[in-house]
Amino acid sequence: MALEVGVSLPVFLDRHGSAQPDIAGAARHAEDIGLDAAWSGDHLSTGAPFVDSTVALTAAATATERIRLGYGVMLIALRHPAWTAKQVGSLQLLSGNRLRLGVGVGGQWPDEWAAAGVPTAARGRRTDAIVALLPGLLAGEPTRLATEPGEPEVTLAPGVPMPPLWVGGMSEVALRRAVRIGAEGWLGSMVPPSVIPGVAGRLAGLAEEAEAEAAVPALGMIVFSELVPRGGTGRDAAVRYLTRSYGMPEDYARQVSVSGPPELLAERITGYAEAGVSHFVIATVGAGVRDQYDLVAEARAALDGVRPTGPGRV
Repeated sequence: MALEVGVSLPVFLDRHGSAQPDIAGAARHAEDIGLDAAWSGDHLSTGAPFVDSTVALTAAATATERIRLGYGVMLIALRHPAWTAKQVGSLQLLSGNRLRLGVGVGGQWPDEWAAAGVPTAARGRRTDAIVALLPGLLAGEPTRLATEPGEPEVTLAPGVPMPPLWVGGMSEVALRRAVRIGAEGWLGSMVPPSVIPGVAGRLAGLAEEAEAEAAVPALGMIVFSELVPRGGTGRDAAVRYLTRSYGMPEDYARQVSVSGPPELLAERITGYAEAGVSHFVIATVGAGVRDQYDLVAEARAALDGVRPTGPGRV
């Protein structure tokens, strides 16, 4: 199993110092230089400026032909299930079935849940309920919306294939969700490589415990990076972003981000791969998104022969 290296689209404007991001151009450039995927984070409101994930992925889909496109991850419980299915299905159709649907429950910014009218305590149950509705909705089958008042029935058309599911989150509930729904992969973020063997072991254990035979999800990781040309020195922009945005201690932020030349990113990816990670989303920080993508591609080229260890379905 070869490693897959993708990038995060420039949807979070404060991360890139841009008021007018060229998301379509960035996605096209990622494809042109041989990267494997383009992903978008997702929120309603965090107090910082950003572009809606579905709009960003649609722009990327219409500008590319090959790379995979992913929600990394969609806070699906913030949304109405029928509208969610309509948008996801339309994006799956426009992209030629290149979509990956990452789902998670978030929770760092309670105000966005209040704005959507969803109690934070209910977001996990609502996530599971909406995920259960999606296969029927996307297939164009009459589907009763059990999450909505009166449980109305709706049929959406055209029907499309269900995108592969990915699940984000470090909690036991998230790991159980990944196995229970048959997710293609689990997507982690802001954890060092030393944590991954424990996650991999727990996913394998849960798959073994499942009543029906369950596959072990592949492991993915979002890596925040600010890259500089070979021989250069990092400016710690990724560290500052993580400490400012997530209140993360600086020492820990350095453990879960990369600031420096491509070989440093390749070294970090290798460490994750040795722990079992096969899919990577490089969330670049700083201006010059295309230049950052070029440096990610340099790091990817240095990974020839590196393979993830451990179980995984992809």
